[in-house]
Amino acid sequence: MSVLWITLIVLAIAAIAYGVSRRKAIEETKGDVRRLHSLPSYYGWFSFISSAVPAFLVLLVWLVIQPMIIGNRVNDALQLPEDATIVQGMAATRDARAVSVALDEALSRGVLQQGDIAQFAADPASLGPALRDADIELSVIVTPQLLDAARVYSSTVSMLNTLMAIVVIGIAIVGAGYAIRRITPDFRARNVVERMVMLLLIGASVIAILTTIAIVLSMVFETVNFFRQYPWTEFFFSFTWAPVFQGISQLGLLPLLWGTLYISAIALAVAVPIGLFSAIYLAEYASKSVRSVAKPLIEILAGIPTIVYGLFALITVGPLLRDWIAQPLGLGSSGSSVATAGLVMGIMIIPFISSLSDDIINAVPQSLRDGSLGLGATRSETIRQVVLPAALPGIVGAVLLAASRAIGETMIVVLGAGAAARISGNPFEAMTTITVKIVSQLTGDTDFNSPETLVAFALGLTLFVITLTLNIFALYIVRKYREQYE
Repeated sequence: MSVLWITLIVLAIAAIAYGVSRRKAIEETKGDVRRLHSLPSYYGWFSFISSAVPAFLVLLVWLVIQPMIIGNRVNDALQLPEDATIVQGMAATRDARAVSVALDEALSRGVLQQGDIAQFAADPASLGPALRDADIELSVIVTPQLLDAARVYSSTVSMLNTLMAIVVIGIAIVGAGYAIRRITPDFRARNVVERMVMLLLIGASVIAILTTIAIVLSMVFETVNFFRQYPWTEFFFSFTWAPVFQGISQLGLLPLLWGTLYISAIALAVAVPIGLFSAIYLAEYASKSVRSVAKPLIEILAGIPTIVYGLFALITVGPLLRDWIAQPLGLGSSGSSVATAGLVMGIMIIPFISSLSDDIINAVPQSLRDGSLGLGATRSETIRQVVLPAALPGIVGAVLLAASRAIGETMIVVLGAGAAARISGNPFEAMTTITVKIVSQLTGDTDFNSPETLVAFALGLTLFVITLTLNIFALYIVRKYREQYE
């Protein structure tokens, strides 16, 4: 039974438990719900949570453990040595799964019968051509051991899936029965449900925190491994980026950091004035009808995929800047440049600044505006001298958050700025950023124990520290000055 069907069955059991518990609570009081400690719905939710949550927790744990069990069974069938690497074990499981899936498809389509499969035991190599003749793709070479492993894989998956369905559905039924038996007029269902919900919220928070910690630790461990093979002084202070997998590499961070900050600075130079002025207009001058149309149109920019922005930079903005500015001034002849990526990236982050600044300006108390106007100030003077100073901490936070978004952008840089790691002040030359090099270093068939690959984790950790610092600074500014106007 598939996970989807198990989920639907558990939800159905929980829904039935909800209805039965709610009706039982009302019947226990003979229709006088005033005698109940809690509202009838709380009794239903108690049974729903008692039935669904334990079942889903067991299902989640089962789905994590099951692949390990299957992998061990397949490795045993293939008679892999005890010191086989994890990669070998994963590859063996993947190959066995491929053969099993191909056989299942052939059986379901009637191409093969169960008796036909037994004949391939004597000559497993003929299984591949037989399946290809039936338009069933099989990309591995079938050996006797692999065929046996495929059978073990199929039988183990079937057994574990059946057992998983029985256990999970059984837990849901037991939980529902236990909850229904506890339903009495004096049962404090509301208190119990609120504690359950609080535990669920705490669990969600813990998962988010643990995920963040796991991401950081994974980068830290690999970064430490990188610095064991490559000197950290060369990484942080070298001006040369020249990774060579066949020889000695020079992996200097400074050219990538320069390109990242340069492109981000141009993006902010474009986005901050346009975003801030549009926010001032929408918040202080635009009528409700204009605002209802203009604000959604501006926010549409945030929903455009970054690859579309990258194509726009590559096809339109790059050639335009090259033909109209760079070549006539003798500054370059390439459509890929820092200015191209920065300009398009600035357009992309306009909604971040505009929308956040608009909300922040609208949050300034109206009493400040009324007091300024009452003292004789004009509307523009009120905006310059009262509204903007009051909203400035939030606006600074919005700009810093937009800067974090720009620093982490990849696709626009790939298509708009090129991949040249260099330090130059010419905005019409091709450069690159940290994110682009992270992608390039992890692309292709690479050795994950080489410095040229591990450097991607060091770059990722550096980028994480930069964006984290910007976010912390933005939160500090907002919290420090916000109370002055509340």
